[in-house]
Amino acid sequence: MNVLVVGGAGYIGSHCVRQLQAAGHKAVVMDSLVYGHRKAVSPETPFYDCDMADRPALLEILKKEQIELVMHFAAFAYVGESMSDPLKYYDNNVAKPLSLLQTMREAGVTKFVFSSSCTVLGEEAEPPFTEAMPLRPISAYGQTKADVEVILEYCAKAYGMSAAIFRYFNASGANEAGDIGEDHDPETHLIPIAIQCALGQRKQMYVFGDDYPTPDGTCLRDYVHVDDLSRAHIAAFPKLEEEGVLLKYNLGTGTPASVLEIIKTVEDVSGLPVPYELGPRRSGDVPAAYADSKKAKEELGWEPQYPTIRSIIETAWKWHKAHPKGYDDRD
Repeated sequence: MNVLVVGGAGYIGSHCVRQLQAAGHKAVVMDSLVYGHRKAVSPETPFYDCDMADRPALLEILKKEQIELVMHFAAFAYVGESMSDPLKYYDNNVAKPLSLLQTMREAGVTKFVFSSSCTVLGEEAEPPFTEAMPLRPISAYGQTKADVEVILEYCAKAYGMSAAIFRYFNASGANEAGDIGEDHDPETHLIPIAIQCALGQRKQMYVFGDDYPTPDGTCLRDYVHVDDLSRAHIAAFPKLEEEGVLLKYNLGTGTPASVLEIIKTVEDVSGLPVPYELGPRRSGDVPAAYADSKKAKEELGWEPQYPTIRSIIETAWKWHKAHPKGYDDRD
């Protein structure tokens, strides 16, 4: 299948491109490079430096490359920034995907895979999170993801568009080969921050609260390998052949790890200390959040190939150790 990966130079998108190619699909990458990295995409992969709201350029790409399915990974994803600048997030995360869907209709492309988030369920949801839970986002970021989910529901009913929505938890790890990985600026994810501390790139990290009702008092989160996420997306392709189908899946290992467990595992894998300081709780943090991925396993035959936090961190460590400056280390 000819697949356009919007945001294919970003963290998750670039890994999905690799998995698409491994599965025998033709991946075409479109990325405006606001947060993506051109070096994350191989020279052999068709690449377009283009914004998804540029309808004439997008229409030309869809026709030229004979695109049959579009995958969307181009959202802005900093929760705090979404609260201080919500219009920036509504523009990129809602208005631009709406333009993308309109252009797809014009080109006759009816299959869509959407990267959503567990944040659409809000902080009142009790783990494990299931697909049947109501949408109750508490941030502008989460609301933009929920808004696109609703738009896709109406598109399926009105136009016969088929879409798969994937709500994932904490995407982590790196490609097994160690040549692509996580490189954000600013970096806000726990595993790369802990690794940066081990490498001496940060003086220390902060643990926000150690008095939660969890085994060690720190928050529990579900970490899922980025390649496992990608394989789940591709596994949904056959189901999108049916007109007007709308699929929703939560993706996670279902086995959460605590903040202190992440720090200890990074220390064990790297052989280096991770200095940290305990601080007060952070507003909005819930004690535990993890997925019930039973639906994805039953309907898609999906099973994480990196089921433990150690197996995930080992791949992340391999990438960060070889590329301490991320893609700036690449030739």
